[in-house]
Amino acid sequence: MTSPVSPTTPSRPRFDAIDATRGVALAAMATYHALWDLGALRLTPENYALTPLGRVAAHGIAGSFLILVGVGLVLMNGARFAARPFALRLARIAGAALLVTGATVLTDPAHYIFFGILHCIAVASVLALPFVRRLPVWSAGLGGLAILAAPHFVSADWLDAPVLAFLGLGRGTPQTNDYVPLMPWAGLVLIGVALARAGLPAFAGSRAGGWRARGRLARGLTFAGRHSLAVYLIHQPVLMGFFTGLVTLTGPHPQAGVAEFRALYVRNCTATGGEVGACTAAASCVSDAFRREGLWADRPRSFTVEERLKAQALSQACYEAAEGTAPAP
Repeated sequence: MTSPVSPTTPSRPRFDAIDATRGVALAAMATYHALWDLGALRLTPENYALTPLGRVAAHGIAGSFLILVGVGLVLMNGARFAARPFALRLARIAGAALLVTGATVLTDPAHYIFFGILHCIAVASVLALPFVRRLPVWSAGLGGLAILAAPHFVSADWLDAPVLAFLGLGRGTPQTNDYVPLMPWAGLVLIGVALARAGLPAFAGSRAGGWRARGRLARGLTFAGRHSLAVYLIHQPVLMGFFTGLVTLTGPHPQAGVAEFRALYVRNCTATGGEVGACTAAASCVSDAFRREGLWADRPRSFTVEERLKAQALSQACYEAAEGTAPAP
């Protein structure tokens, strides 16, 4: 498989189509993070990034990156092990992962990132090396499937220990803003290795393999894909800074926190024996009453004794109204 850059240059292959695909994944990631930031800063009624659809999108985006990591490992080391480039790449990724951990320890210690996607990429890249050249192609695919399936067959409470949480085999989910444990996610790196080893020779001679980025958008995506680590590290501080400035000008969305409040109210109400329908109706009544009486805040806050008694009375009146035993407050 020859390099698309120059048939006489002994550099590793570089395909615009693969770089552009990585750029598309970066754009999707930035869009998801923007959605998360909007919700976290209360610029939207709720954090849509944390909805079931948002979580599916997040998993799809992370999965695409990890598959592309496997493809990149084959492009870098398929012909021969490129020890120096691999070591430099690994050092950059591991250093960036440590930077993310340090930054989040300072900014959000309760949910700091101890094993996010960069940590997973660094460790999985090392674990995948034997599958890139020495082991047969089928072993990469089989190993990837085994790692993907592992959490469904291996799980234990003792694997929730902090020093073992990176494996992903515990029964709980750590409180962290980005959790990409080795199992199942490293399996996608091996799937990428298998796909690349099996398909790159044919891809190199195909129309897609020979495609060159020419338009402004295509060149931008390709450029981003070739500098994906820098884009990853820079984009979130830029987005958060922009939206933080925006919320200081506009204030939070008028409905921010309402859906979260109502869902929490229903859970607490039903847990204490309330009927689901009445609890749901009461939740809407209470949120409206809190706004009317000046008790509402878009984020949880402490009540004074007087406010707490007033809130309890409103909640009780709303539930009785939902049951039909009293008029709405």
